[in-house]
Amino acid sequence: MEAGGKGRPWRRGTASGSRSGGGERRVLLWLVCVCVWESGAETLRYSVWEEMARDSSVGNVARDLGLSPSQLAARKARVVSEGSEQHFRLDPHSGVLTVTETLDRERICPHSESCALFFKLSFENPVQLIRGEVEVRDVNDNSPVFPQKEVVLEIPEMASTGSRFPLEEARDKDLGINGLQNYSLSPNSHFSLALETGKGGAEFVKLVLERPLDREEHRELHLVLTATDGGSPPRSGTVEVRVVVLDANDNMPVFSREVYEVRVAENSPPGQLVVRVSAADPDEGSNGKVEYEFTSEESGNLFYLNAATGEIRVLGNLDFEETEYHDIEVKATDGGGLSAHCKVHVEVLDVNDNAPEIELSSVSASVPEDAPPGTVVALLSVRDRDSGDNGRPECAIEGDVPFRLTAAFADHYELRTSAALDRETTAEYNVSIVAADRGRARLSARESVRVRIGDVNDNAPRFTQAAYSMWVSENEAGAVRLGSVKATDADAGANGRVRYALVREEGEERPAVSVDAESGDVSVVRPLDYEEVRAVEVTVRAADGGSPPRSATALLRVLVRDENDNAPVVLHPPADGGAALGELVPRRARAGYLVAKVVAVDADAGQNAWLCYELAKATEPGLFRVGLHSGEVRTARAVGERDAARHRLVVLVRDRGRPPRSASATLAVALADGFSEGRLRASEEAPAAEPDGRLTLYLSVCLACVSALFVAGAAAAVAAKVRRARRGEPGTLPTFPRSAADSGAGSLPRSYVYDVRLAAGTVDSEFRFLGPLFPCFPAGLPQGAAEQRSSLCSAGLGQEEGDWAVQGRAPLCEGTAPRAAEENGSLDQSPWLSHE
Repeated sequence: MEAGGKGRPWRRGTASGSRSGGGERRVLLWLVCVCVWESGAETLRYSVWEEMARDSSVGNVARDLGLSPSQLAARKARVVSEGSEQHFRLDPHSGVLTVTETLDRERICPHSESCALFFKLSFENPVQLIRGEVEVRDVNDNSPVFPQKEVVLEIPEMASTGSRFPLEEARDKDLGINGLQNYSLSPNSHFSLALETGKGGAEFVKLVLERPLDREEHRELHLVLTATDGGSPPRSGTVEVRVVVLDANDNMPVFSREVYEVRVAENSPPGQLVVRVSAADPDEGSNGKVEYEFTSEESGNLFYLNAATGEIRVLGNLDFEETEYHDIEVKATDGGGLSAHCKVHVEVLDVNDNAPEIELSSVSASVPEDAPPGTVVALLSVRDRDSGDNGRPECAIEGDVPFRLTAAFADHYELRTSAALDRETTAEYNVSIVAADRGRARLSARESVRVRIGDVNDNAPRFTQAAYSMWVSENEAGAVRLGSVKATDADAGANGRVRYALVREEGEERPAVSVDAESGDVSVVRPLDYEEVRAVEVTVRAADGGSPPRSATALLRVLVRDENDNAPVVLHPPADGGAALGELVPRRARAGYLVAKVVAVDADAGQNAWLCYELAKATEPGLFRVGLHSGEVRTARAVGERDAARHRLVVLVRDRGRPPRSASATLAVALADGFSEGRLRASEEAPAAEPDGRLTLYLSVCLACVSALFVAGAAAAVAAKVRRARRGEPGTLPTFPRSAADSGAGSLPRSYVYDVRLAAGTVDSEFRFLGPLFPCFPAGLPQGAAEQRSSLCSAGLGQEEGDWAVQGRAPLCEGTAPRAAEENGSLDQSPWLSHE
């Protein structure tokens, strides 16, 4: 084996099979096969004898490479012969290289003295290519053979001594020492043999006339020409030469030149003129007429000779790669039978008629996308059968691809990566390799190498949105699909298979939504209440199936859509009926007088919380009306004397949901001519109401104290004024009924009127206090009393039809009842408390 680069000595060995004969056996035993091994080399060289039996051993490849047979099998070693025929086989169990058939050197290398067969030994894991050469040695298995069994020479008797007459050469398929080595002529007194060597190395045998011929003495001469090779033992072949002596023709044809040298390009078309030979004969008549012919039949296969003109033209296909030189012998014969000979030496010029040949030795199935630059992808070889620049190929890669070619050794290249690969950008490359020679008209060959890029998990999943928003109706049953989240991964296979999951902190309660691991469908797992949860926000993770896996997250927001599942709740009047006993309306109230205001709230939102009010029932329907949106109960007309003293109103509160929900509030309204009457009626009809809660108790105590102070002050002022009036004009002042001052209806005495304002979302009642109520004195009082009456009650008499919601004192005149001030503003205003 011969290998370059490691510097160990190399050995040459031969292998032989058994042959019969003692001499052959001794030669074969002397030529025992010795393996050639040079560490670090990349060429194995062996030699074998031709005609060895099939499956004969050539050499032990495993031993020469320093590998065990198991290593050969593990690295998938295989032998590929160059060319179309497979001459060798590698036994993977023993590492022995054997022949697949009997080798015939004469068939394999018919025109070459040295005969070598080349093969390639390829390995995988890692990829490696080793070139091998097997020299086929010749054995003497062919005898020299003449083209004809008998050769007839017609020689005139006038031929001068020293004349040379060419004979057809013998052919021996063996070469070298086993080839044709010598000619011998049977003993005679007239002729001898002479050997001449042509420019191409071919030998020509000629018969030399040593003694003049005499037709009268010998009409014919019979000679035996023997050709002998140099084998051991030698082989020979014979031909009979019959010399016919012709009668006198004293002039022979004479060629203008003894040797014609011409050049012709290979692949010249048939009929192209090569050369014109010319011979002259001074004789007259038929003896001077010259005809031309080839002395060898082989010349007639490639060239055509015009017998009359001597023109030699191309007949067959001239191929420089097969034969570079052709030696032609031309014979010119006159009519008298005299002849002359000349040589035509034809040199075939090489033409760039063979394109380079690209052969792929090994190709990797796929290359991972994270392979570093310089990774070997394939091994290939290039050859061109032309010579010179025509047979010197150059290799290159077409297109802009991340690959390059590097020279391994003579005419062998490695295809390597030149840059980083990305399967997501390009999953497969079709690398086109072009080999072109350097001829004037350049020929090229193209070979495509398909390189697949293996996937690596280098891409994380990507959500189509950073945040997803979905809606669900409250109280929706579980397992309802709301939508889906979507993430994509540019990788392939398991690296691109995305699974979804919710991100939960340790100890965190299970969320109300779930995500399908495969499809990403989002669904609720339990009903949601809009009044408790307006939205649910969770984090969704998408992870691929790579190792290690890559992931991405997105925000999932599930918004709860409100449903009309809450009925309105009436805050005023309270449902226990305590406030329904205190609505007093003066008999003199005109149309639009504010009787009360129904306050209600709805826990829903939007349209489901929009409330409208209507009067459902009334003792006298035409007397009262209710504001559609404000809930204010007002008189629809002026109160008349014939109207009943007591009225019961049922106000219906309805939201605008679908279907709508409703609630009702009941109001008791009393028509009073004066404070005492209205208060006494209310006292008779309604029992005292229990304070609702500790806060109400505290407020009631505070209000009672303040009211007592105001009552005491007012009583003192009234007493002073009455005393003054009695001095000026006799008469008596009316007094407040005890029942009016001491009535237990409600939590506060009727001497104070208060409004209740409740805002949605508050649990504390807030009150608005108005001033103490003073009685209005009747007409006909003394002058002082009249002035007192005017000062105390003029505001009430002058503003009887005004707005009862105006802040400040509002003393009631006779025939009027204390009323709650009208609320201005909506329920969502801040609660307030004022005292006058």
